Amino acid sequence: MQSKYKVGLLRLNLLLAALLPALMAPASGNLTEALLLWMAAGWLAVSAALVEFSHRRPALVPWQLLPSLLLTALLFTAPERFPLWLWAWAALVMLPQPGWMSGLNLLLAAISWYWLARAMPPEQAAFAGTVLAALLLLGFSRSRDLAPLRGVARRRAHLVPGLRLWPRAQLSRDLSRERSRVHRDGVHGELLLLRTGRHRFWPQAQRLCTLTRSFEHCYRLDGRTLAVLLLSPDAEQAGQRRTDLLAQLGPVRQLRATPLDQVVSLAEECRALEHQPGAASVQQGVEHV
Repeated sequence: MQSKYKVGLLRLNLLLAALLPALMAPASGNLTEALLLWMAAGWLAVSAALVEFSHRRPALVPWQLLPSLLLTALLFTAPERFPLWLWAWAALVMLPQPGWMSGLNLLLAAISWYWLARAMPPEQAAFAGTVLAALLLLGFSRSRDLAPLRGVARRRAHLVPGLRLWPRAQLSRDLSRERSRVHRDGVHGELLLLRTGRHRFWPQAQRLCTLTRSFEHCYRLDGRTLAVLLLSPDAEQAGQRRTDLLAQLGPVRQLRATPLDQVVSLAEECRALEHQPGAASVQQGVEHV
């Protein structure tokens, strides 16, 4: 409930922020300025609509790049109308982003300050530059401090709320437990590794969780590799079930199925998947009991 409250509050803040450029756009002095303001309002509104407490997908780089480019364009188009927007750079550098994006934001912030400083007295320009540098440093430091917390959040038990998808570390712990269950109950268990394309990963992960039984957890090993522990009465039924599962799941780039009693370690299985012949063939690299 607390997480949902925070998401709702963030969505409300984004929508309120979208109102500002939307109200300013009709009073713009030229078409370019109005278009940029409408684009900024649209970006904030769509961002609010897409906010969801999950880590299903990393933020897309073009989506991160758009607000930086819009802010730069606004400061270049009408610097006399938007001088206070210069301080927005401190907020942009705090967003989750790759290192090169942080560097680009710092560069664009410096260029924006230079563009505005041309119309300022030297002492005012120097003071604005000093304050901006301090704010950027604080924002960048805050972003670095939050990076480990974001990493922990992505590796939390359930990667997606409501979906039986677990991180790689959980599979390493579950392997020994499932091996014991197989020996105790006299059933056939196997580790199934599936490699797919990055764009198809999350749809197939969701489908895999839907197609497996409630006591069979699925795992995300990396951005394009899924794993699942399948339990069947015997090896013959396991093979038939695997065939049916793949038929409903759709094409995958690589497949490796190994009986649990033959699994030495997860790392060993991942290396075998990586180096198995016929990397683009679903049928190759599969071991049966």
